[in-house]
Amino acid sequence: MFCLSAAGLPVYWLGNDTLRVSAALFAENRRRLCQGLKAKDGVVPKSVVVLQGGEQTQRYCTDTDVLFRQESFFHWAFGVTEADCYGAIDVDSGKSILFVPKLPESYATWMGEIFPKEHFKEKYAVDEVHYTCDVSLSVLVFTAQPLWSVLLTLRGQNTDSGSTCREASFDGISRFQVNNTLLHPVIVDCRVVKTDMELEVLRYTNRVSSEAHKMVNCQVISFFFFYLCSLFQHYCYTKGGMRHTSYTCICGTGNNSSVLHYGHAGAPNDKTITGGDMCLFDMGGEYYCYSSDITCSFPANGKFTPDQRAIYEAVLKASRAVMAALRPGVKWTDMHRLADKVHLEELVKIGILHGSVEDMMKVHLGSVFMPHGLGHLLGIDVHDVGGYPEGIERVDEPGLKSLRMGRLVQERMVLTVEPGIYFINHLLNQALANPAQSCFINNQVLARFRGFGGVRIEDDIAVTADGIELLTCVPRTVEEIEAFMADSTKPFSPVV
Repeated sequence: MFCLSAAGLPVYWLGNDTLRVSAALFAENRRRLCQGLKAKDGVVPKSVVVLQGGEQTQRYCTDTDVLFRQESFFHWAFGVTEADCYGAIDVDSGKSILFVPKLPESYATWMGEIFPKEHFKEKYAVDEVHYTCDVSLSVLVFTAQPLWSVLLTLRGQNTDSGSTCREASFDGISRFQVNNTLLHPVIVDCRVVKTDMELEVLRYTNRVSSEAHKMVNCQVISFFFFYLCSLFQHYCYTKGGMRHTSYTCICGTGNNSSVLHYGHAGAPNDKTITGGDMCLFDMGGEYYCYSSDITCSFPANGKFTPDQRAIYEAVLKASRAVMAALRPGVKWTDMHRLADKVHLEELVKIGILHGSVEDMMKVHLGSVFMPHGLGHLLGIDVHDVGGYPEGIERVDEPGLKSLRMGRLVQERMVLTVEPGIYFINHLLNQALANPAQSCFINNQVLARFRGFGGVRIEDDIAVTADGIELLTCVPRTVEEIEAFMADSTKPFSPVV
């Protein structure tokens, strides 16, 4: 629901102890976007940004609606929760116009009250509201010449997914001069660096999601069943107002904890937990489209075996080494290599590997045990945009080619730090068949870890002027986890 703040600004709020998010957050985003565009070569006076929001869709050929979630760029600029909208921003003045659907009379019978345009003007603190059917006729098209000389539409590749975002289109747009190359790099750069208000929302999503993870950990021993992701979602929704999760929950146990994206239709979080399993739960709630992304690894029975402890503490050591080294100006690729180096050193101590760690790095042995990247940008999308701007190329090496960001670390970035060690038979067999890598592997010791699964520790951090702010708050050391799970019989008292 929306209400007014003490200052009279509209506020998004879902009641009780959920976070109040002011429309000022999105006004500030629009201001930053205009500022960035004015400083960019090629953006001429009287230019206007035109963004198209997400559309309500149905499940295949039925009339069953898919739960709507706003398109991310549109949400970043306007904070609008309704489907099928457009938005325009005059770059020179910063004036904002929202276009909403003109609903049929029958809507009032089946879907609820039809609000006037003034309602949306107040709800989203924009300068004007018009109907989407009037985008070209009533507002943008004039008999002499358009009010704005160039429309800036959004077209560009998401370097994380490889997909191209859909640029705005409407009847009559062909009458205008349209530029679809200038907007994308500027708005992406704006999204990479978070404002104070955005950081506040991301702190909230992490706080609620951290408490939800702790609640799930408390329930594992009593449930021993693999539907614990539903408990996470229930907590995030009932306590935090989070109708959406940031991504499909990953709840791997035993060998399934080595399946990096477990939880899809072919591996649907359906394994019964057994007492000796390692659990790897990667889950994050989303509030008002802002994400969290947290992974907790722990033993199902609350007590680490010596092998589980050794692998867990190796990953924890890598996580803490990276977070200690993180600050503005460091190379994210160097942070990935640092995690690899710590993992290899620890695997030597365990006895799985032997030989020179520097030589292991040269043959990319770290990617056998951590094939994914160290972490990624986080914001309105869980894998947020902007990881590889123009001029920055991926490093074409095992492990690093899966790294979702190649930029230098900047203040006010929000990133995940998620090192992991996994025993994936496919990769282990490849390494054993490769003489350059197999010479470092003690196969007799490795055999003991076949079927172990994996350990990942994922925290969300905000980069500060001289280091980081840790946003995630869950038990992390072996001692903390064992003590917390031993206490799980006591009533759970979340702090939200």
